[in-house]
Amino acid sequence: MPGVALVGTQWGDEGKGKVTDLLAERTDLVVRYQGGNNAGHTIVVEGEHYALHLVPTGILYPHCTPIIGPGVVVDPQVLIEELDALSARGIDTSRLVLSGNAHLIMPYHLELDRVTERRLGKNRLGTTKRGIGPAYADKATRVGLRVQDLLDPKIFSAKLEVALKEKNLILARVYGRLPLDAKEIEEQYLSYAERLRPHIADTDPLVQGALDEGKMVMFEGAQATLLDLDHGTYPFVTSSNPIAGGACAGAGVGPRDITRIIGISKAYCTRVGSGPFPSEADPADAEVLVEVGREYGTTTGRKRRCGWFDAVAGRYAARLNTLTELVVTKLDVLSQFSEIKVCVAYEYDGDRYEHFPPNQTIFNKCQPIYESLPGWSSDITGARGMDDLPKEARSYIETIENLVGVHASWVSVGPGRDEIVQMAG
Repeated sequence: MPGVALVGTQWGDEGKGKVTDLLAERTDLVVRYQGGNNAGHTIVVEGEHYALHLVPTGILYPHCTPIIGPGVVVDPQVLIEELDALSARGIDTSRLVLSGNAHLIMPYHLELDRVTERRLGKNRLGTTKRGIGPAYADKATRVGLRVQDLLDPKIFSAKLEVALKEKNLILARVYGRLPLDAKEIEEQYLSYAERLRPHIADTDPLVQGALDEGKMVMFEGAQATLLDLDHGTYPFVTSSNPIAGGACAGAGVGPRDITRIIGISKAYCTRVGSGPFPSEADPADAEVLVEVGREYGTTTGRKRRCGWFDAVAGRYAARLNTLTELVVTKLDVLSQFSEIKVCVAYEYDGDRYEHFPPNQTIFNKCQPIYESLPGWSSDITGARGMDDLPKEARSYIETIENLVGVHASWVSVGPGRDEIVQMAG
């Protein structure tokens, strides 16, 4: 049962889309298992750039079935707009399958996300204001509306009435906002139902059936390990579980169905929004990484914070996800530096931490311990084999492998689908 999970090992934006592209020819199903339209993948196929937010990357490959699993939260308007945009570019979107058990992002989720973040002020979490957190909160408190509810107007209306009664009280009395109109929301969402009806299905038997038949199923998450709700840098995290274990619940499969777990890591680190970032580079080096690496969010356009590779975080991600291999992306960006730093440990109050600190106070205040490696200061985008890489670049990858304890199968040396080096071993 060749189930493959793709997992970001840092704070997201590691380049999972490119790895999907690498494996696409052998993949039969791509299942998105968590998150919403608060993240995205950028894929370059035959010179064409595609920015995907909710739709799984499998949509770009005619032989592949893309599935939005039950662990995803779906803004139906955003999904329809994304499908329309893909159709306009000649992509067949009829193959998309949407789990009826996925939860809906509602207008009150968007409003609550905006006003809550604004009220937090300097303590804000840096959310994308896409309604993701409030939608997952309603799912946990069992007052959420699901995709399948769109297919039964009576059920949808009854559930909406219950949910909106509470949300309007909060919006009006806590935040001084005007109440939302139930009838308007109902009409809007039931119009989405007609458009999405052909895509809605029970996805669990579809996924399990493919695995039982020996087909290759790829489990694709959004965000990454350090943004995991339970295991990330809480509270500066997402509202779901991007780690490999989250694929089981979010896609509806068992742990033994996933036999290969690929960790995706940039050759350096980035994160978006607020939260601790021990290996964040000084402003001058960070700006080079931003501009050369084009470090702006696929979904939000926000400028990413940039820093050096964090081996402490890498070891944590390797253990937590039980990685079978690594893919290191954007190695070419580091060609700008004659000296490259790697964070090998943290220091706090005289103590050295080679593994993640036991509490957030230490993590928030710790200082990076760096080792410096020589750069290669040459263009490596033409490299297609290990021998094409400068010895300094090979040494850098070997250092990452040794520090993290996982072999790197591929190294990306540019944004194009062919700008990749397969490593020996």
